[in-house]
Amino acid sequence: MTKEEIKQRIDSLTHEELKGVGAKLKKALYIDNKSKGVLDAVQEKIISRKLLVFLTATGLLAWAGLDADTWGMIAICYIGGQSVIDVAKVWKGA
Repeated sequence: MTKEEIKQRIDSLTHEELKGVGAKLKKALYIDNKSKGVLDAVQEKIISRKLLVFLTATGLLAWAGLDADTWGMIAICYIGGQSVIDVAKVWKGA
């Protein structure tokens, strides 16, 4: 979808449709939630937890002297554990 198509679609929305979009956006960005914020929403949507752990462990490996064995253990434990959880969610939902 191009910018122009998006602009036309936004311009065609009614007042009630805009209110609905606003409510969905408030919910998605945790605007009314006291325990989570916008940054949490962005992190959840853009950066997967697996990637965040991998990048953190890699950063520690490069700059903090984390040894390769520990880095490997962090990656294997977290990514493997999270993958099992993901499979269980899909299986339970089926």
